[in-house]
Amino acid sequence: MPASDRTGDDPTEAVHAAWRADSARLVGALTRMTRDVELAADLAQDALVAALEQWPVTGVPDNPTAWLMTTARRRGIDHFRRADNLRHKLTELERAQGREEADVPDLESQVDHIDDDVLRLVFLSCHPSLTPESRAALTLRLVGGLTTAEIARGFWTSESTMGQRISRAKRTLATEGVDLELPAGEERTRRLDDVMAVIYLIFNEGYTATAGQDWMRPDLAAEATRLARMLAALVPDEPEVLGLQALLELQGSRTAARTDEQGAPVLLEQQDRTQWDELMIRRGLAALRRAETVAARGVPVGTYFLQASIAEQHALAARAEDTDWRRIAALYDVLAAAAPGPVVEVNRAVAHGRAHGADAGLAVLDRVDAAALGGSPLVASVRGDLLERAGRHAEAAAAFTDAATRTRNEGERTVLERRAADNRARAEQ
Repeated sequence: MPASDRTGDDPTEAVHAAWRADSARLVGALTRMTRDVELAADLAQDALVAALEQWPVTGVPDNPTAWLMTTARRRGIDHFRRADNLRHKLTELERAQGREEADVPDLESQVDHIDDDVLRLVFLSCHPSLTPESRAALTLRLVGGLTTAEIARGFWTSESTMGQRISRAKRTLATEGVDLELPAGEERTRRLDDVMAVIYLIFNEGYTATAGQDWMRPDLAAEATRLARMLAALVPDEPEVLGLQALLELQGSRTAARTDEQGAPVLLEQQDRTQWDELMIRRGLAALRRAETVAARGVPVGTYFLQASIAEQHALAARAEDTDWRRIAALYDVLAAAAPGPVVEVNRAVAHGRAHGADAGLAVLDRVDAAALGGSPLVASVRGDLLERAGRHAEAAAAFTDAATRTRNEGERTVLERRAADNRARAEQ
């Protein structure tokens, strides 16, 4: 009896579930064997197509990932048989194929080896020869297992444009002869920073979309969080990696409360905290505690750990008025010293405004180089918030109006215009 008949699984759903769970391990293992990331991705994709064609007829195999791996390897052998100048590759793959399907990893029996494949793929996707945008796209494609169409929707671009971006990234890795081995020492540390930056970029685009009608792209934020969990499992002795996971879990826990029934944005202090995801909060706090344990051994922490510590203060407050803003302001002071920059300073202004009064926040904000943020609405919107808290409603209305003209996100523009109108009305009273 086919496995699908025994389990009741829908074959097509089973294919997609297996792909989403283990595509990174498949592509990683195939990259190690073929030494060609583009070929590895194509072989894995061919196996996916074969599964979509065959499983509805034959049923879901007992070990779906082993089936995909075996199919991809066989297609790899066929490919190299047709390539006389790569005949030596045939020997390598046939040796691997010599193992029966029972020996093909179920991805549990060879965890260390396979995890190295995944980590290698993560570092490869975030290679410094690629632009940040290409790193994000390639990471979502190779490590996240997302389709080109899904990635394009996440970044508000066409499927053809995103496909070209991913193809160019693969060609860049091939033409530049990128080393496929795991980096070590200082190079690994530097590249790990690149990997975390890409995951954080993906999360931020999902958490607050830079453009379009939607306030959020929840699927994109969720995928970034999954990647952060994966990275933390692969590199469990780096407090910054654990800090990144903690940060994304804690911020992501607010997703359901960040929009109302009509999809309009709901700001942090107005959110219904009973809608926050308790499981994600527990995961985030647990990751933060593990980071603290590692840091206690003398391993330095960094910006993700500090940001997660700030997010922790919000997660611990049952009500907005219970938030320990003095603690948050102190943490932002540390963050500003460790990683100075205009975005950190704007957030520090918010924290000081809540902790020590609106004038204190405005004093911090006045020192921010707004030009360094380009056309971002961030400075103007925070200025409007602080002016509103100071009772300077006419000035607040002007600041919110300025911010509204700068944003490319329709949801954010709606919020800013509403706050501008509210302050104009209060100024006229």
